[in-house]
Order: sequence, then C-alpha cells, then structure tokens
Amino acid sequence: MEVARLVELNAAYARAIDNETFEQWPELFADPCLYKVTTAENVAKGFESGIMYADSRAMLQDRVSALRKANIYERQRYRHIVGLPAVLGHENGATSVETPFLIVRIMGDGTMALFATGCYHDKVAADGAGTLRFAERIVVCDGGRFDTLVAIPL
Repeated sequence: MEVARLVELNAAYARAIDNETFEQWPELFADPCLYKVTTAENVAKGFESGIMYADSRAMLQDRVSALRKANIYERQRYRHIVGLPAVLGHENGATSVETPFLIVRIMGDGTMALFATGCYHDKVAADGAGTLRFAERIVVCDGGRFDTLVAIPL
C-alpha cells in the first residue's frame, strides 16, 4: 500500500474533524469497523476498555448525531497535526499502520491548548472500488487525563 494514499486518508480524517464536517468522518471507515480511543497505559496493561468505542459505521454516525443534537459541551474545536504513517505489515487484506498525532483544542473564546498526543494504530483496507478505509482505528493517547468531556472524535 502506498504511503501517499495513507497520508491522504489521514488528511481527510483530520480535515473532517477539524473543519467540523463530522458527517464525512464515518465514511472514512469500513463497515463493520472498530474505532476506539484509549490510553498508552491501558494498552500496556492489556485493558480493552476505552474512552470512546464504536464497532460499526452506524455507531460512528450515532456519535455524530449525538454531537449535533444531544451532547452538551463547551464550544470547542480541534486542529490535528498528523505525522507520517509507518507501515508495519500486511495481514488478511489489511495493512497495519501506526501514525503519530498531536491535537490542539481551540475553545470558543480562542484559547488554545495542547489536548492530546499519541499514535493511531490502524488496519487499513481498500474497498471494492479501491478506496482506502479504516477497518480499525485505535487512538492511543500518551496521557489519560482530559480536563473535559471527550465529545469530539480524536
């Protein structure tokens, strides 16, 4: 799998979240899929639970619906800085990829702060049309302390 195509997939992912076009975000995933936000400590200890979890595109769409209609949280948005993906291997038609990230949170009043750093642990596969999609995206955050509700996908 070409690294350039993985870079484009990550750019589309970050753009959908950073530009608050959340409805585009689930379309970047296969169906079924796995999306989980967890911490490096949880991964090191073998804990499966996470801060956010979805195992289908429909669950991701529900997350977007909740963001738009149900969740109440202080006005904020993100800016992702995404590193270059490292291809770790290929198995069962999917490519294992690890990509570092840094996320800055911008509050409604313009205040900016480092919100999260970590690595995306992905399994990426092409669909029938050759479009790359995340079959799995495990967001592994370096730290586990968040000073606010993690409502927006990382």
